[in-house]
Amino acid sequence: MIDPGEAFKVIWIGWVASWVAASWWSGRTERRAATCETWIYRIVIFAGAILIAPWTSRALVERPTWQLGYYGAFALVVVMLMGLGLTWWARILLGRLWSSAITRKENHRLVDTGPYAFVRHPIYTGLIIALLATAATEATRVALLGALLVALGLWVKARAEEYFLLSELGLEAYTSYRRRVPMLVPFLTHR
Repeated sequence: MIDPGEAFKVIWIGWVASWVAASWWSGRTERRAATCETWIYRIVIFAGAILIAPWTSRALVERPTWQLGYYGAFALVVVMLMGLGLTWWARILLGRLWSSAITRKENHRLVDTGPYAFVRHPIYTGLIIALLATAATEATRVALLGALLVALGLWVKARAEEYFLLSELGLEAYTSYRRRVPMLVPFLTHR
């Protein structure tokens, strides 16, 4: 039998390696956002990533709060794969416009098709789904705190990115998109 914990590790390692390798597909940067929020979201995401790592719970001798069982853990592997699949769908659709930092790329334009028709930041949504599934499988308070910190960091990054895009792509175009499409949670309307 395949160990669900090992499946999580292999999938995360594969996702990170492919994500880093794909960074070569990115287009030329014309402008980079430089804000205090950049360091805030990076620090929060980094802290969350350390907390969600399985060795952190082991080092703190934290025991799982609940037991999922074999099939429950594999159901969460599927949820994680769906989240990571969403990140790749969104990244492929962005193509050369993608960047790990908040930037304006050469020939930058608003992408509002595919997953971008449902949420403005589907890569962050997919990561949050995958991280929550991972933390739920680890079932420790430290891992859950880590996933929540990464989600908070991604929310801060999304907000900073939106302010940057408002100025770079034009108030009218991006404001219209913001009214139509929720930031991170599909079908969540804001009034």
